Amino acid sequence: MEDLIEKIRDFARERDWEQFHSPKNLSMALAVEAAEILEIFQWLTEDQSKNLDPKTLEKVKEEIGDIQIYLVRLSDKLGFSPIEAAMEKLIQNQKKYPAEKAKGSAKKYTELE
Repeated sequence: MEDLIEKIRDFARERDWEQFHSPKNLSMALAVEAAEILEIFQWLTEDQSKNLDPKTLEKVKEEIGDIQIYLVRLSDKLGFSPIEAAMEKLIQNQKKYPAEKAKGSAKKYTELE
């Protein structure tokens, strides 16, 4: 992760893009890239979404790459690791969704009994 963070920092510096990489702008760019993935899947059936042709799969891969870059850049600008944030969130979710209550259910944690 540190190597990726440094490469993204260098990429931005080399292009004088630091001036554009505010948390506000990065969060907006992240949302736009996520919407581009939604657009790819928008009208596909469940089965089609699980069996993408190579060209479509490559498009999804590119968008995930964009999202990862913006996510890493945003967390770097805010001073924390995206891996650390994900690990902490996973611990929170394990408490909200204990396996014995949530297994096989799509209910929100407030609806689990």
